[in-house]
Amino acid sequence: MAKILKSDVGTLVKEYALVTLGVVAYALGWTIFLLPNNLVGGGVSGFASILMYATGIPMGVTYFIINVILLIIGTKILGTGFGGKTIYAIFMTSFMLGLMPKLIPVEFIHEFAVSNGKLICTFLGGIIAGFGIGLSMSQGGSTGGTDIVALVWCKFRPASPGRVILIIDVGIILSSLLFPSYTETGEILPFTEKLAVVVYGLIQVTVSGYAVDLYLSGSKQSVQVFIFTKKVTEMADAIAFDMKRGVTVIPAKGWYSKEEKQVLMVVTRKTDLNLLLRYVKTIDPDAFLSVSTVMGVYGQGFDTIKVKTKK
Repeated sequence: MAKILKSDVGTLVKEYALVTLGVVAYALGWTIFLLPNNLVGGGVSGFASILMYATGIPMGVTYFIINVILLIIGTKILGTGFGGKTIYAIFMTSFMLGLMPKLIPVEFIHEFAVSNGKLICTFLGGIIAGFGIGLSMSQGGSTGGTDIVALVWCKFRPASPGRVILIIDVGIILSSLLFPSYTETGEILPFTEKLAVVVYGLIQVTVSGYAVDLYLSGSKQSVQVFIFTKKVTEMADAIAFDMKRGVTVIPAKGWYSKEEKQVLMVVTRKTDLNLLLRYVKTIDPDAFLSVSTVMGVYGQGFDTIKVKTKK
């Protein structure tokens, strides 16, 4: 089915520019604050940083290779649902992680970041990296990584994607204890300092995730949208087949007009709300919408019910 929502050249350029800006911010957070302090984080970036400290392989190279492998596996299992912006963001992130250390003077990094201590750098690096991820996600871009692993896992075993990602991130951070870590001067990091790095890594993941949520106005929350439109069939088809989100048609009656109508109900993540609003505006600018935040959404694609049932 052909996509109903079509972006003009100006909009497309703006979106890719913002994705690029987000990627640059993400790379700056790692290059200036995290890597010079031998700090780690979650996701593919965290694992790539651990390998860099142990082997000297540039972070951008490992990041690119792992993400390409995950994209291939994800495509085979989940289908070709990865957008061009996701692929672009992965390529650009790999490129920026390799370019930034060559552009930023070591003296600047030492004076601006290293001299302020690891705790401050953990917070600043997490905030800047989280802002970059949030900016990219708001424009439909994603850096892939553990998101793909979580989606593959949830396809075969019911689980919350957010919880799966959290478990993977914690596992990656703890795995740093198994690898040797060398500083820029070639000195091996003592085990006691590596324990501290694990704590800093957990803080970094928390701060970065909070920054993403703040930017996206609560990205892990869900919204319930009621759409009142005269173009019910066209709107429902666009949401279900183009946007690939669930939509329910509810029969209704306008009490003032006494007309029988149909109302569309859509439950989706807040991160997808802007995209949904663009679909609605493109198809029917006169549509009436009601958007509300819901406390919990359980079922396929969302959270799983944790209540134990009696046998």
